[in-house]
Amino acid sequence: MGNMDVLGYLASLLIGFTLGLIGGGGSMLTMPVLVFLFRVNPITATAYSLFIVGSTSLVGVVPKLKQGAVNLKAALAFGLPSLAAVFFMRIFLVPRIPEHMQILGTAISRDMLLMLVFAALMILASLTLIRQSKTNWVDKEQNECGIRLPLIIGSGLLEGTFTGLVGAGGGFLIIPALVLLNKIPMKEAIGTSLLIIAIKSLVGFTGDLSHFSMDWHLLCSITATAIAGIFAGNYCNRRINGERLKRGFGLFVFAMGIYILCKQLLP
Repeated sequence: MGNMDVLGYLASLLIGFTLGLIGGGGSMLTMPVLVFLFRVNPITATAYSLFIVGSTSLVGVVPKLKQGAVNLKAALAFGLPSLAAVFFMRIFLVPRIPEHMQILGTAISRDMLLMLVFAALMILASLTLIRQSKTNWVDKEQNECGIRLPLIIGSGLLEGTFTGLVGAGGGFLIIPALVLLNKIPMKEAIGTSLLIIAIKSLVGFTGDLSHFSMDWHLLCSITATAIAGIFAGNYCNRRINGERLKRGFGLFVFAMGIYILCKQLLP
């Protein structure tokens, strides 16, 4: 096992840890870990990411269900349109993206396009995480959940489209939608986010089985490592105020997004 593989498995622990701690964010690490540390082709990495994040979230949501920290009504209202968007993207759109294309007169490969979109998504995610820490909205503990169907369905469609395109679970979009639009307490939003991520990611992955050749040994070993991390994240979630970690993680994701942009655009 080389040094990059060791770093990759350590980063896989972090993927699970952040999913357990803040209900998202870890999926933003999965693509860079797969591409830069495990040397997986970017288009294949989007499929691997769905399996890793989906399986890890599914394991992580079980204790949340036992604690009653999952809003099933909100999960259904958000998750169904998100699931439809993910499935559409993975079955019909992603396999049809040409390997080489011209954008604004510039030749660009499919792999480069996906990584640029992913970097932009990481930067957006990081700014959202940092803003959450500053505005302190995550401390609101509203008990009433009034599902606003047009807003929640629109949010689900948008988040599912991003997930299907780049293989990121989208917790950074799900949690603000649940808390800000539907007044769900943060702890409950984290559990609900994990359930939505698990279902749509794994269903999206089924759309890839006929398009990609899977390295199941690598995929399962990374997933097992991430699952170990989510148990640690769940443990810390019950004992630590995650706001400082959330802000620090947001800054880290921002730096990663800038790094990927520079790596793709600069010689």
